[in-house]
Amino acid sequence: MRGLIRLVIVITVIWSAYWFVAGFGLRNAITTWFDGQQDRGWQAEYSQVATAGYPFNHVTRLDNPALADPVNGTAWSADWIEFQSPAIWPGQQMLRFADTPQRLSYFDQTSTITAADLVAELQLQPGIALVLEKMALTSGSWSIADDGEAQAAGETLQLIMAQTAIPETYAISARIDGFTPGDDLRELMRSATTLPQSFETLELDMTTVFDKPWDRSALEQGRPQPTRIDLRLAEMKWGALRLFAAGELDVDAQGIPTGEIAIKAENWRDMIAMANAAGALPDQAVDPVTRALNFMAGLGGNPNALDLQLNFRDGFVAVGPLPLGPAPRLILR
Repeated sequence: MRGLIRLVIVITVIWSAYWFVAGFGLRNAITTWFDGQQDRGWQAEYSQVATAGYPFNHVTRLDNPALADPVNGTAWSADWIEFQSPAIWPGQQMLRFADTPQRLSYFDQTSTITAADLVAELQLQPGIALVLEKMALTSGSWSIADDGEAQAAGETLQLIMAQTAIPETYAISARIDGFTPGDDLRELMRSATTLPQSFETLELDMTTVFDKPWDRSALEQGRPQPTRIDLRLAEMKWGALRLFAAGELDVDAQGIPTGEIAIKAENWRDMIAMANAAGALPDQAVDPVTRALNFMAGLGGNPNALDLQLNFRDGFVAVGPLPLGPAPRLILR
């Protein structure tokens, strides 16, 4: 019996020593990263840091964290953030955010983000590069507001990005339940009275190839850039509006896409009016686009349903043979 007690005591002492050493290492890695960003000219600060979770977890909490990149003009701050991982393997990190509002700024525009149970899960490969194997962002009810006015909200949020067998390739999926656009967005799209308050479905499923794996250099040097996108399905259901899209795009070093995206749209005339109101479709293009799409829809036998293809070629995008204008640049900042 005494031998067993001694063994338990020895194991406890060894485990406790490991826990404290590993906890100090994690805490030091986080604070050192903040110091490194300050050396690069960022604002990177917090009011205090604490470690808890003994004996099975490491929980590092930063109070009042704030990050600002003067080059990109972006800034973020919150009341607190927690880094939680199993004591046996720190490469499986869970980030918990405060339920209180967070502030996200882009140059002179600041948004307030409020989310219940907002959690980001990171699974990293062993090694100093910290290659991302999987990232998931989940939340309960959430909202985004500018100057106190709601811009968007939802009942739930789920974003998943998982590395495949090819290190540079990631499967990306997203789902938002009860997505509700704010009044400004509804008015911009002239949809305040004709559509329900929230979307029935808003989903995305695609695979993206980047020019390098996502790792710590994505924060310290530059973001990985997409080179190929395989869009399996993008689906939106909002009242009478139905939109489905699928296709493949190759993206060059300048972010210019080449390829085709197949689209099926129901009640497409309302979508044209919304795109025009939002500024995505110029006034002078509305009539030609409407006539051409009306002809295409007639070929399918249902004038309210439209099957068409977006063609991306030489930096421009066209609906079938009808040119729309310059293609968007797909560059991650």
